[in-house]
Amino acid sequence: MNLNVKASSQLSNFKTISDIWNRLGMVIVLLMLCVVLSFTAPNFLESENILNVLKQVSIIAILAAGMTIVILTGGIDLSVGSTVALSGVISVMASSSGMNPFLSMSLGVAVGYLVGFINGFFIAKTKLPSFIVTLGSMTYVRGLAYVISGGYPIVLLSEQFKFIGGGKILGVPTPIYITMIVYILMFFILKYTMFGRHIYAIGGNEEAAHLSGIKVEKSLINVYSISGLLAGLGGVVLAGRLYSGQPTAGNMYELDAIAAVILGGTSFTGGKGRIQSTIIGVLIMGIITNGLTLMNVDYYWQLIVKGGVIVVAVLLDRLRR
Repeated sequence: MNLNVKASSQLSNFKTISDIWNRLGMVIVLLMLCVVLSFTAPNFLESENILNVLKQVSIIAILAAGMTIVILTGGIDLSVGSTVALSGVISVMASSSGMNPFLSMSLGVAVGYLVGFINGFFIAKTKLPSFIVTLGSMTYVRGLAYVISGGYPIVLLSEQFKFIGGGKILGVPTPIYITMIVYILMFFILKYTMFGRHIYAIGGNEEAAHLSGIKVEKSLINVYSISGLLAGLGGVVLAGRLYSGQPTAGNMYELDAIAAVILGGTSFTGGKGRIQSTIIGVLIMGIITNGLTLMNVDYYWQLIVKGGVIVVAVLLDRLRR
């Protein structure tokens, strides 16, 4: 009897520790990273550097917000990096041709939405794996960016457009505000709307969700459309920051976004995760890159470290499950 009570107590303690780790584990890792880098990386804790980190991760954060809802449904979107390039190129070309800068930026976002809609349509209607569909779109969307631009960067002239990526409001870079708005909206959608509950239900069990009356195909199309829209927004912000539309922009961004989502605790198999935790994963990725740069670590070694982080992220997801 005593052995049973003791075993039950140990199991309860284990579950408590597990719950704490699931909720706060990555926050603890983030704080530990900050403490270590404050001693090893010069100027890491300076306010200017902190703002620079937040500005640098803003594009990945926007992409990761869309990637979160895709992965919550048990899917994946490999096309977001290429969509960043295409949206940036088209919006800058439109602006350079004399279009109103706000309309040209809206056009870039709309292009991202269209790419996402096409992905979602094929995934939902043909039942093809999201990996295959978005792998194909990753290639042809990047090709479109090269064809439209001729393979060369297109210079951005509009000051209003530049402000969206390179401006400041009250000393804080504009992309940080945009990222905050995106995450507030996504938090509201996932927590307080029927669509958000449908996303979790589809990721938990797509067949059960269908049998319970959820319009799975429509929901999946909307999920990938939102992911594409946010990739388009990221492309517009990046173009404003670089003062140009570049067909090479967004290269490998999809892997950074996926790693950030998994580090944030979203299950790779879908159904479990929180948008507010994704931003923690984004910050971990950004702080690692910033710390290595401040320590003058060679870029090629940074790639090795980031690759290792992606593997660790997937391993942590498996251990959580």
